[in-house]
Amino acid sequence: MRALVTGAAGFVGSNLCWELSARGWDVVALDDFSAGTFENLRGFPGDVIAADAGDPGDWGPRVGRADAVFHQAAITDTTVMDQRRMLRANVEAFRDLLAWAAKAKVRKVVYASSAGTYGDAPVPQREDAPPRPMNVYGFSKAVMETVAARARGPRCVGLRYFNVFGPREAHKNKAASMIWQLALQMRAGRRPRIFEFGEQYRDFIYVRDVVDANLRAFAKAAPGVYNVCTGRRTDFNGIVAALNAALGLNLQPEYFKNPYSFYQNETLGDPARAAKAFGFKAAWTVERAIKDYLGASARPAAPVGS
Repeated sequence: MRALVTGAAGFVGSNLCWELSARGWDVVALDDFSAGTFENLRGFPGDVIAADAGDPGDWGPRVGRADAVFHQAAITDTTVMDQRRMLRANVEAFRDLLAWAAKAKVRKVVYASSAGTYGDAPVPQREDAPPRPMNVYGFSKAVMETVAARARGPRCVGLRYFNVFGPREAHKNKAASMIWQLALQMRAGRRPRIFEFGEQYRDFIYVRDVVDANLRAFAKAAPGVYNVCTGRRTDFNGIVAALNAALGLNLQPEYFKNPYSFYQNETLGDPARAAKAFGFKAAWTVERAIKDYLGASARPAAPVGS
């Protein structure tokens, strides 16, 4: 099997590249290296193409054929307010990629959508809820889903990632998960700073589970959109406790007032549709995942397939 992975030097993309390669796939890694890092692909045995995912006229002839496209390339920083830049990078590039995939007779395109499409919708958030994005990033992902539903050519499967964390996210800096941000503070000997009083919760999901969801979706999912989540609440006090256990520390939270009026106090997905459609169920609890990711003997940059 041959796969094209876009955003391949980024967080989820690089983890996908390593796992696909470990499973014997012929993988072409595509990234423009505007946000990803070569360090995520250091030693990768597949081909690496430096190009914009929205410019298939440049990279298409070099890729040739592909059975699958795993489209992870996007601006994922939710603080980016340039609407034109966000829509061009996330929507128009996707539209051009799908046009190439149709001509190349790709069997299926599995693409990264986001729980950001739900915005402040009531929990648990289900796929049939109308989009309520709170920022242009979430809006761009909602538009991507519409583009995919109307596309002619390969079957398209959108995966609404919830709060992903794990190896190869460090390059994202301030856009990396709160688990990574808090771990950095604690490793430096500082008390972890969280909003009062740490009761806000997220549906945190380990990147290893996200990779598994992508592979299962390619193998079995019908066209459509599916949550990639755990269906479990984890509040920030619980995250601090898990980090203390994994890092061998005993640092209590430093609470401060939340300055943001648009902050989401809760995210929680309903995993039922993905479980029924392609057998996906998150295997990692947050506590076990944090230990695997950040424990004393763990190496945060280790390949998923190692």
